[in-house]
Amino acid sequence: MSNVKEFKLGELFCGPGGLALGAISARIEDPEYRIVHKWANDYDASTCDTYRRNICPDATESVICGDVRKLDIDSLGEIDALAFGFPCNDFSVVGEQKGFDGVFGPLYSYGVKVLKKYQPLWFLAENVGGLRSANEGKAFEQIKKDLIDTGYRIYPNLYKFEEYGVPQARHRMIIVGIRKDLPYDFKIPSTNPYANCDVTCKTAIEVPPIPSYATNNEETKQSATVVERLKHIKPGQNAFTADLPSELQLNVKGAKISQIYKRLDPTKPAYTVTGSGGGGTHIYHYAEPRALTNRERARLQTFPDNYVFEGSKESVRKQIGMAVPAMGAKVIFEAILRTFAEIPYESMEAYVGKDE
Repeated sequence: MSNVKEFKLGELFCGPGGLALGAISARIEDPEYRIVHKWANDYDASTCDTYRRNICPDATESVICGDVRKLDIDSLGEIDALAFGFPCNDFSVVGEQKGFDGVFGPLYSYGVKVLKKYQPLWFLAENVGGLRSANEGKAFEQIKKDLIDTGYRIYPNLYKFEEYGVPQARHRMIIVGIRKDLPYDFKIPSTNPYANCDVTCKTAIEVPPIPSYATNNEETKQSATVVERLKHIKPGQNAFTADLPSELQLNVKGAKISQIYKRLDPTKPAYTVTGSGGGGTHIYHYAEPRALTNRERARLQTFPDNYVFEGSKESVRKQIGMAVPAMGAKVIFEAILRTFAEIPYESMEAYVGKDE
């Protein structure tokens, strides 16, 4: 059994704080059970500034900005829980799948090193849905084996966040681990409580209206050609499915990526928010011929309007695109807290998927 009720959380690859916000916002029936920030690491300076400002403004030194490969793991400090959304560049289905052979692939191993050193009670590891098919599935199997060998029972699941009240089709492989000596069995939280949630992107962006005080809400400057092209693209269409006049068509050879100049469908969740923006890869408004502002994108990622992102507009776009939706993360963290508090909750069978 564990007597801990306030779990001190360490984070690697913390990003702008989506996982952290979900963690510190998590509340269950027993108010003594909660998660508190202990330390975090990311390599990007603006991203770390965003995290400090919003997650731990009174303990800014607890965010260590630098390359995880140079991190002094022994000096981080004792934790009860670890969260790491290790870089997905190599495991994503967008672009070539390099998996273990790519530059970022092995970075998950630093999460394993922290688990070995501090043996926290539980962990949450997050990556893209494509992780399960990288390297013919070998990457996923190796990662699971390494986590189990570190002393944990693991509970992987492909979470489709639009089924948990998030206004965005974002599918992520999340592995919850509980230390093997503990008597708790994690169950995947059910999507049933969220069945009637309005997850349309229109509601997320418009209700309530974005307040005048909200930061990061500047519109992107767009050429007259782009504006004219967007006027010919209907909601839900992209540059290749729309009926465009010849002078507005894109001269693209090879792969025609479906998100190029794709406009949102106001009756559906948004498609996946990413960090890219050039070459027609912004997310485009359903009613106005323009890209979404960063604040609108942040709403699709369930960040509150008072969550201030630091850095240039391009940096903020990348930060928002890399984040875990805070309210989706909150659902999982609350399930973990209930597991340790031994409070039953509605659950469902795990699904790691073969294809989507």
